[in-house]
Parts: sequence; C-alpha cells; structure tokens
Amino acid sequence: MPPLYVVEQGARLHQDGRRLLVKKEDEVARDHAPGTSSIERDRVRELSSTPLVNVSEVVLMGNVGLTTPVIKLLLAEKLDVVFLTEDGEYCGRLTGPATPHVLLRRKQYECQTDAAFGLQMAQRFVQGKLANARVLVQRHNRERNDAVIERAVDALAQATARAERTTQLNALNGVEGAATAAYFGAWKRLLKPAWQFEKRMRRPPPDPINVLLSFGYTLLARTAYGAVEAAGLDPYAGFLHAVEYNRPSLALDLMEEFRAVVDGVVLWCVNSGQIVPEEFTKGDTARPVVMGAKAKRTFILAYERRMDETILYPRLNERLAVRRCIQAQARAIVDCIQRRAPDYVPMYFR
Repeated sequence: MPPLYVVEQGARLHQDGRRLLVKKEDEVARDHAPGTSSIERDRVRELSSTPLVNVSEVVLMGNVGLTTPVIKLLLAEKLDVVFLTEDGEYCGRLTGPATPHVLLRRKQYECQTDAAFGLQMAQRFVQGKLANARVLVQRHNRERNDAVIERAVDALAQATARAERTTQLNALNGVEGAATAAYFGAWKRLLKPAWQFEKRMRRPPPDPINVLLSFGYTLLARTAYGAVEAAGLDPYAGFLHAVEYNRPSLALDLMEEFRAVVDGVVLWCVNSGQIVPEEFTKGDTARPVVMGAKAKRTFILAYERRMDETILYPRLNERLAVRRCIQAQARAIVDCIQRRAPDYVPMYFR
C-alpha cells in the first residue's frame, strides 16, 4: 500500500469513519441582496477521500494539519505520520509505542560498537550503492556510446572493488566520495539540454535537478526508515553513517543501495517532459530554487509508481515490489546482527 501524501498548503486531515478526508478552508466572496455589501466567509472543500485500508502511512508536507480524532485513529491503527517541510526536508514523525524488540536492539548496539563488524557492513552498503549507480548509467549509455560515461562506468567498477580492501571508515568514505563525483559527472550527461546541472549539491540545492534529487532522497530515506523500524531495529544506530543526534543513520545506510532508483525517477521525469524547468521559481538565500506544487505531485506519483514496480529480488529469487525489496533488505540486516556475521549482501539491480 502506498502512503497518503498531503501537499496542499493550508489543508487539514479529517476522519469520516474509516476514511481519511483532506479538506481545505477557502475564503471566497459572496454577493448578498441588492443594497448590501459583499462579505467574505470560509468555505470548506474536500480535496480527497481515501479508505484507511489503502494507506500505509501519512506524509504531511509543509503547512498541513490533522485533527485529534485522526491522530488517535492513526495511532490505534499503527500508521505513522511523517512531517516534512514544504521542500521535502524531514522534520519528524508521529508513531505509536516502541516495538518490543529489546533483545534485538541490544545486539544491534553491541554490533554497532564493534569497529570490525561496522566496517564490513559499511563496505557492503557502499558496494551496493556504487554497483547500482554503475548499472544505471551503463544502461542509459548503451545507445549513446558516450566515452565520458564509459570512463565513469570503469571508475565505479574499480571503486566497488577498492571498497572491499579499505581498512578504515574514513578511507571507505573517500572511495565513495570520489566514485560518486565520477558518477554524477556521467549522470548529468543523460539530462536533456534544457536542464542545467553541474554537480551534486544539497545544502541548499542550487538548481532544479538538485532540488529533485534532494526531494527524492528524502522520500527514499523515509521509506528506508519505515522498513528498518518495522524490522525491529533502531533507525538511529547505523554503521556507514556516523551516529549523531536526530540522524537516522541505519535508515540512511539502507537507502544507499537504492539511491539509483531515485536517480532514475528524476531522469524519467525531466527527460520525458513530465516536469519542466518552468515549474521551478527563484527563491531566497535559504531556498535558492523552489519547486512548484504541480512538479511535486508529479514527482511523488512517479516515485510511488516506481516503488510499486516488481523486480527480481536475488536473495529470494522472486519478483518483489521495490518497496518490499527495501523491507527484505532491512530483515537481511537483522539476520546479520542476530548471527553476529557482517556478511550482508546488498540488493543488486540488473
């Protein structure tokens, strides 16, 4: 089941039995009888109605509210509410009681403090990321035969092998950083000329493509967070990403091997004309580029459609939706922790 996204600014989530209603109050002018002045009143209109059974979680973006009955209903049904800024940056989440996985989390913390275990897990996450990035640009270059992309493909293959030989997390981060720069140097050549993109920049994203990438990665991180938490793990105790306050490090670890999914969605959206440059406007220093509501809705639909596509999941040798592959990989991390064996196998795309 997909999440319910609410992106309309000023909207509010209501309950009608087992349905979730998105409503918004509008100020509209109404003419009265001759001789009286025109006054304004509030009118509530319904934007959407969704059966609760069709919702996996609720994602609220920006100035969106929800009623107390809705909060109680979602908590009772164990459905999380994720709060994002209007630009898609993560703010927090409303969730029910903590999962009763004390013993598993105790093992997770012990493994997280084991440097050797942590390094090997981190190596697997990086290898998955680089291998899938390589597959993406290589697939798109089959008919182009672009020499720059071919060199990046080779660089990514070499970096994937080097990641296995690193002995320190800092060295692994260096390998990943250099390979990622080479990847985006090739990836940008797949964009149509109307789109300007020099390199990956995220704080703040300075152009529409970087805005789309950041937005997509936020959605992916939220998906990974839910998978990690559902598996019984602490999303904040990771291996590749340093543990910092309010950083879901393990969720960020898990999403690495799936970043190419977002990159592919961005390519499809902009190269197919589903999203056009005119849907982005100039902002301020904090937000140099602002994505319009229509582009946001278009991207969310494309992202969720991709999450629901089925692909071969090698670990089980069966076809699963991409969303379920992420969940299965979270359970694979659990298996490594339970066995104290850092032999995690990333999800490799073909």
